[in-house]
Amino acid sequence: MSMFCYQCQEAAKGVGCTVKGVCGKNEEVANLQDLLMYNLKGIAQLVKKAEKENVAVPNANHHVMTALFTTITNANFDDQAIIKKIKEGLTLKEEIAGALKNAGISLDGLHEAASWNESSDDQIIAKSNTPEVGILATENEDVRSLRELITYGLKGMAAYAEHAYNLGQESEDIYQFMIKALAATLDDSLSADDLVQLTLETGKYGVDTMAMLDSANTSTYGNPEITEVNIGVRNNPAILVSGHDLKDFEQLLEQTKGTGVDVYTHSEMLPANYYPAFKKYDHFVGNYGNSWWKQKEEFESFNGPILFTTNCIVPPKEDHVSRIYTTGSSGYPGCVHIEPDENGKKDFSQIIEHAKKLDAPTEIENGTIVGGFAHNQVLALADKVVDAVKSGAIKKFFVMAGCDGRMKSREYYTEFAEELPEDTVILTAGCAKYRYNKLD
Repeated sequence: MSMFCYQCQEAAKGVGCTVKGVCGKNEEVANLQDLLMYNLKGIAQLVKKAEKENVAVPNANHHVMTALFTTITNANFDDQAIIKKIKEGLTLKEEIAGALKNAGISLDGLHEAASWNESSDDQIIAKSNTPEVGILATENEDVRSLRELITYGLKGMAAYAEHAYNLGQESEDIYQFMIKALAATLDDSLSADDLVQLTLETGKYGVDTMAMLDSANTSTYGNPEITEVNIGVRNNPAILVSGHDLKDFEQLLEQTKGTGVDVYTHSEMLPANYYPAFKKYDHFVGNYGNSWWKQKEEFESFNGPILFTTNCIVPPKEDHVSRIYTTGSSGYPGCVHIEPDENGKKDFSQIIEHAKKLDAPTEIENGTIVGGFAHNQVLALADKVVDAVKSGAIKKFFVMAGCDGRMKSREYYTEFAEELPEDTVILTAGCAKYRYNKLD
């Protein structure tokens, strides 16, 4: 068994991980994720065939969305969860193929990904280890790179779409583009130029999906506002929440009311502190810790249980596994996974009771940090910003955004921010902000 993965910026030697992912995923998980993607592409090709032939088939939208999200970097390391998702896809694929056959439509000429259907665990694992499933099955490097760039765009799109869906918003146009693009990655007739155009279209739909998520978040929880966020602790048992799903966060806050259990955000969940709707919870204390890659030591000092609503998971210390809970598209072997009921409600009673039995967080810093400069808030201050530019109080804006990383070279961003003069403004997004959001 071998693997090849280069979907994240941590890829070994800047080329690709071939033995074990720098992220921590092993060969089996990497190959199963490739097979999940392979099966998704087959489903997409069948859906496009049905569309062309005007045949009604089972809806694949939600499976495509959640399966894509499952393969995003640092989200799911649980081989059994991925096998389960593959089996769901195989069942769906069989239903779609059956509907086409019943309509008298021949499936000849479709890619093997559309016809493969072996459903035992052993068969799935064996298939995941075959070369035709992996990234390197596409021999032309330019075509391969473009197919993967499109695929990674779809994964990010699916993550945003799932968060929006959890808040009641979805788009048929976005679902249909995901399916169209997945099917296109199997089409050997498409040239590199064709795939460049599809890559640009992927970007367009990515922006549309971000707009949908922004609408879902702000219509539900209000527009983020400038906020001083506490980074100290209180002397109560607590739950630490990481990831990006605000619906999960809201449900946890509701279920912890009056229990004596505090709630803190970690890493990517920091922006929850800026939404007006969450400020009514007096047991929502603030943010604990820093960027995702520091979680091993910060989970040690937090003492209480941790809830991952999505990525980024760093494979935890063995004695931390029992304190980690996952939900949504995240997963890790040995950790309790919390599923929703048929109405989307999640029961967090187990993690709440767990928290009550553990010590309060150990303080690692104190004070506050300021955040919440989202687009609506910035526009509300537009006149003041313009005046500051005209007067010379602001001379330059710098955009410093993206994901933080654990390499020592990332200290560059802290050093750069420290050297900027007082008449500059940093615009930031993503957990890269932890490199400079606590500077004086």
